[in-house]
Amino acid sequence: MLQSVVVVLVGVISILSDFFLRMSYFGTRRSDRDEDSAGAILFFLGLIAAILAPIAATLIQLAISRKREFLADATGALITRYPEGLARALEKISADPNPLRVANNSTAHLYIASPFRGKERTNWFIKLFMTHPPVEERIKALREMSV
Repeated sequence: MLQSVVVVLVGVISILSDFFLRMSYFGTRRSDRDEDSAGAILFFLGLIAAILAPIAATLIQLAISRKREFLADATGALITRYPEGLARALEKISADPNPLRVANNSTAHLYIASPFRGKERTNWFIKLFMTHPPVEERIKALREMSV
């Protein structure tokens, strides 16, 4: 449900940016300089929105995916009533040194831990584009539940 709302909001932003872009390009042609400058401003705003809308949509989708990983961990801890066991399981899964051969960005969100082992960095900018939160953060959150 939440993903649907996000998709609709981003779609509205994309449609509005396309509307401004087309309105400024195909708008009325008059010799008045004020309207020409307004058309240029609308064109510029539409162009910026058309470029930023897909980036914003991706960032929102990935942020929701990361938050849902924490929610899944918390739900698993509530169901099993043993968050320490889940934390140890995550440690074992993340300790596997073998990367997946066919890891793909489009299916990365389906894995328990990030399938891109060895290619992960913890830079704040890189974290924006991760489908999973770092395993260390997930383990820390699970261990805080058991205290």
